[in-house]
Amino acid sequence: MKSVPIDAGGQEPRIGARLRDARQRQGLTIDQVAQSTGLTKGFISRIERDVTSPSVSTLVTVCAALSLPVGELFTAPKNDVVRAADAPKIQLTGHGADERLLTPRGQGRVQLIRSVTGPGATGGDELYTLNCEVEVVHVLRGTLQVRFSDSVVTLAEGDTLTFSGREPHSWLNPDETATSEALWVIAPASWST
Repeated sequence: MKSVPIDAGGQEPRIGARLRDARQRQGLTIDQVAQSTGLTKGFISRIERDVTSPSVSTLVTVCAALSLPVGELFTAPKNDVVRAADAPKIQLTGHGADERLLTPRGQGRVQLIRSVTGPGATGGDELYTLNCEVEVVHVLRGTLQVRFSDSVVTLAEGDTLTFSGREPHSWLNPDETATSEALWVIAPASWST
């Protein structure tokens, strides 16, 4: 019997994408999951595409192969909204910047910070590091310089720089008359409060 996937307004949950994501995050192929579970590659593929619905026993077997709790497949995704007016002010580095945390304080996977820097504002003369894998800075308005131990990168409106947060760095608004505005993405979060 072939199951027909039902959209979000229907009764059957769409679990295929969550299973596929769990498999891909672990670097597993469909063939490896099939071998581990004793199921066919085609059947695993149909489950991942929500073309068929597995029995409870089969679902438990697939989840065990992926080290994924079955209940996680049926948990509604959590959506958090941080309103601009409610974004908490933080002091990440330096002085002369109005920094607002745009992601929830408890979010550990990523932090998004909006930074409005006054003329001449700086992250400090001393280079610093953050406890994160990657930092991304995107300039929304004005100019921002990011200084490393051996170079300085000047960013203008619309420019984006990606680098390791563990690389010693600092920043500067080089304009002595205008503010700049940038979004900083830090992943994973450098702290969790």
